[in-house]
Amino acid sequence: MTLTPQRPDGRRVLPMAGLTHANRSAVTCHLRCGDACFKDVPNTTETGYFRDVAATALSRRTVLGAAALGAATVAFAPQSTGRAAAAPLTTARGKGPRPTGLAFDAIGPVATTVDDVTVPSGYRWDPIIRWGDPITAGAPEFDQDAQDHVAQAQQFGYNCDYLDIIVTDRKGTRALLVANHEYTNEGIMFPPTMPAEEVVRTAWAAHGLSVVELRRRHAGEPWTYERTGRLNRRITLDTVFAVDGPAAGSPLLRTAEDPTGTRVRGTMNNCSGGTTPWGTVLSGEENFNQYFFAAGTSAEEKRYGLGAQDSRGWRAVDPRWDATKNPNEPNRFGWVVEVDPEDPRSTPVKHTAMGRFKHEGANVIVNGDGRVVAYMGDDERFDYVYRFVSRDTYRAGGSKRDRAHNKTLLSAGDLSVARFTGDGLEDGVSDGSGEWLPLTVDGQSVVPGMTTEQVLVHTRLAADKVQPTKMDRPEDVQPNYVNGFIYVACTNNTDRGKVGKEGPTEPNPRNANKDGHVVEMMPTGGDHTAATFAWNLLLICGDAASAGTYFGGWTGPVSPISCPDNVAFDSVGNLWVSTDGQPSAIKKSDGLFKVPVAGAERGRVQQFLAVPTGAETCGPVVHDRDGSVFVAVQHPGEDGSWAAQQSYFPDFVGAGGTPRPGQFAGPRPSVVQVTRR
Repeated sequence: MTLTPQRPDGRRVLPMAGLTHANRSAVTCHLRCGDACFKDVPNTTETGYFRDVAATALSRRTVLGAAALGAATVAFAPQSTGRAAAAPLTTARGKGPRPTGLAFDAIGPVATTVDDVTVPSGYRWDPIIRWGDPITAGAPEFDQDAQDHVAQAQQFGYNCDYLDIIVTDRKGTRALLVANHEYTNEGIMFPPTMPAEEVVRTAWAAHGLSVVELRRRHAGEPWTYERTGRLNRRITLDTVFAVDGPAAGSPLLRTAEDPTGTRVRGTMNNCSGGTTPWGTVLSGEENFNQYFFAAGTSAEEKRYGLGAQDSRGWRAVDPRWDATKNPNEPNRFGWVVEVDPEDPRSTPVKHTAMGRFKHEGANVIVNGDGRVVAYMGDDERFDYVYRFVSRDTYRAGGSKRDRAHNKTLLSAGDLSVARFTGDGLEDGVSDGSGEWLPLTVDGQSVVPGMTTEQVLVHTRLAADKVQPTKMDRPEDVQPNYVNGFIYVACTNNTDRGKVGKEGPTEPNPRNANKDGHVVEMMPTGGDHTAATFAWNLLLICGDAASAGTYFGGWTGPVSPISCPDNVAFDSVGNLWVSTDGQPSAIKKSDGLFKVPVAGAERGRVQQFLAVPTGAETCGPVVHDRDGSVFVAVQHPGEDGSWAAQQSYFPDFVGAGGTPRPGQFAGPRPSVVQVTRR
C-alpha cells in the first residue's frame, strides 16, 4: 500500500505534529536531551567579561561591509594527517584560489511534509544500512513484531549520528562505515505489547556505535554493506570501556560495580565525533544526564542538569541508573570515547584528560610541532568551546608500533577553554581576538581550589571559574585541513537576552537566537597550540530576507539555512553544514549545505539535499573526488506512534501494508549515500 496523499511529483506527503519553541519536535527534545530547553539553564555563573562589548542584534546592512574582511591569512604548519594539505587560504573575498569541489545545482527549500530524501538533478540516493539490519554472523533478520535485545545487539543501532566512511584500499572498493547511535524512540520502535524490561534492554542494545565493512566493484559506484564482515562490530550500553588519563581510578569514578574506577559498562547518547589521523574514531557522550534519577541538589548535579527524571524507567531494571543510590555513576559518562574500527577485539577507551561535559564530538589536527590538538564543543545554551593539546607527539610512520603510540596521544595533555573578545562593531563585522584559558598545564590543575581530578570530572565548574565566553550551543567544532582554520557550529539559543540571562555579545550577536551561526577561528601564526587566535562570524544563519543574517560577505542569492549542527569539509576546503531545527525555525526540512570559505563565492550557501519528514541531517561525509556524499538520517517520523507512524522512510511500506522480511512499516534511521546517476 502506498502513502497518500502524494504531490504531483510523486514525493510522499504526511501530516505533521506540533513543533516546540526550541527548534525541534517535543518528542525529540524529550528523548534526546531530556527537555533541556524547557528547564533552567545549567550555567548560572555571572560572566562580566563581555558587558563592555554587548551589542544589539546586527542588521544585515550593518554587516554587509564585511565583503572586504581583513586579510586574515595564517601560516598553516604542514600536517602529518594522512590528508593532503594545500596552501593556506585567505578569508578575504576575491582572494586565494577559487574552490571547486562537487558540482551541482542547488535544490530549493523542501516542505517539512515531504517524506523522502531530495537531491540535486543528476544525483541519486540509496540507503547503505538501516536500523535493525544484521551486521554480525548469525544475526537474525530485522522483524518488527519480534524484536529483542539479543537480536538488536547484533544489528545496526538506532538514530545514527556521527558517521565516517573510511576507504581502506587503493582501488577505492573497500571501506569501513562507523556510526554513532545517539538515543532511542521506543514509542515508534516497539509494539505496545513488548514487555517493559525487554523494551529497556533492547533500547540499551540500540545505543552505542556500529562498525560495518563496505564493498563495491568500482570507485564512484554506490556502496553495499557486508552482512558478516570480519571487522563488523556493535558497541552497546553493555560493552566494557577502559578509563584512562589523570582521573582514571579517581574516587569520583568508583562504584560498587567498579571499585577501581577504571572500567565502565557502556556508552550512551553518542552525538558527533571525529576520525583521528591514526584511523580511530572519537565519539562524544552528550546528554547523559537525562538517563539518571538524581536528587539534583548539589552544585555538581545542577551544573550537569541531573535531577529527578525517570521517564525511561531504566533504574527499575538496573540500579546503576539511580544516582541517589549510585552517586558516582553519572560521572562515568560525558567523556570522549575512542574506538579502533580496525580491531573488533580492542577495548574502547574513555579519555578523562579531555574533560567531562556534554560533548558534541572531538576533532583532531596534527600541529606543526607534532602534537595533536582536539577541538570540542559543549552543546548547551551558554556553554563553552574547549581545546585539548597532547603532551606527546604524533608518529607519521605506518608501523603497528607507531599506531599503538598514536592511540595513547589523547591520554595525557592539557585542557583549555575559549574566551572570545569582540573588537566592536564599528568595522561593520562581528570579529575580534581570543585566548585559550588553561584548566590544566603539564597535566595538572591550574584552577584555584580544584584538584586535577575535580577539573576533569567536573569540567564545567572548572571552566566557570576562569570566565570563558558563553556561546549559543557550540556543537561541532572542526579544523579545516586545507586552510588550517577551525569552524564552530553554534546551533541556536532562544534564551539569549531573556530576563536574567546574558544578552547579545559580538560572538553571539542576536537576542532569541533561533537560527544559529558559524564561527571561523584562525590560530595565531597557524599554531594550534598558541594561546591566542583571531575569529569572525562566517555565517549568521536564517532566511536572507531576515534582519541580522550574514553570509561571509556574499550578497547574491543563498539557500535559506538555519540551526547549523554538524560540519564537514571537502578536498578543496569548502565547508559543508548539516542542520537540526529548520522545521520550526524557517518551516523547511533539515538538509545539507555547501559553503565556500574562500574566493569570490565565500559565504554562498547552496543546499545539496533535504531529509525526510521529521528527520535531522547528521554526520555529513563528502567524498567529492569520488562524486559521493553521505549523511546519517536521524529520527525520521519523530512524532509518530506505533499505531500512527509519521514516516515510512526508507522502506516505504505504507500504513496497513505488509512488510517483506527485513522491512519495517515505519521509519528507520539510516545511513544514506548520494551518488551521480
